[in-house]
Amino acid sequence: MANPYLNDKAIEAAAANQAGWGAPDPTTRSTPITDGPVSAWHPGVMTVNGTLTATGALMALLLVSAAFGWSAVDTADPLNPKFPAMAMIGVVVGVICAIGVHFKPTLARILGPIYAIGEGFALGAISKGYENWQNGIVVQAVGATLGVTLVTFVLYRTNVIKVTDRFKRTVITATLGLMLFYLVSFVISLFGGSVSFLNSTSLFSIGFSILAAGLAAANLAIDFDFIEKSAKAGVPKYMEWYAAFALLVTLVWLYLEMLRLLSKLNRR
Repeated sequence: MANPYLNDKAIEAAAANQAGWGAPDPTTRSTPITDGPVSAWHPGVMTVNGTLTATGALMALLLVSAAFGWSAVDTADPLNPKFPAMAMIGVVVGVICAIGVHFKPTLARILGPIYAIGEGFALGAISKGYENWQNGIVVQAVGATLGVTLVTFVLYRTNVIKVTDRFKRTVITATLGLMLFYLVSFVISLFGGSVSFLNSTSLFSIGFSILAAGLAAANLAIDFDFIEKSAKAGVPKYMEWYAAFALLVTLVWLYLEMLRLLSKLNRR
């Protein structure tokens, strides 16, 4: 999950880094050589349009890779589709890329596309599995993801959703808690166990999925806020890829939660 490190500290650190470009080195001569009135060169600043372009590029890579993941699933046995091993590798690659971008934002331009390709392949395979089980659910999930994203953006722009420090702390804490729960559930499944309510059609299970999807939507609001504030702060241009990467991670999460929720609703 990218949002736990999309915060004001990240903006301030990036802005400070941008301000440092072209600053004189105190270990060198006190009177720097200049070219007259020409301003000091700098690598450019982050813009909203630039972030949208980067997001579009990552999304395109994810969709192309998802198409390959979709076609790689063997559905000869409709009741027991066989998933390619590359799908799990894609998930592992995605996690590694997320960790790498967290500690080194400047690598987002490189690790972002790698994440999109790896996670896209896994996402395509997962989607094919759901579609093979419940025909038409993928279109429903894509539509629901786009709808929630649009509504969240409108609510953010109209200040219905106000991304305050308290809002961020609450959402990030809840997100980390949910991710920890998912991790524990995954470990349990490796030993042959299961957390039954996660895939059941009980009202509690459906409520849990609605809560998880709502949490993903709240993270979208944090993404939008981060992009807007970063652009205004004049952070370095590489932060466009950093923000685009974070936004893509949130959209992937939201889509998966929508798949799970719709699957439960369709089985009731």
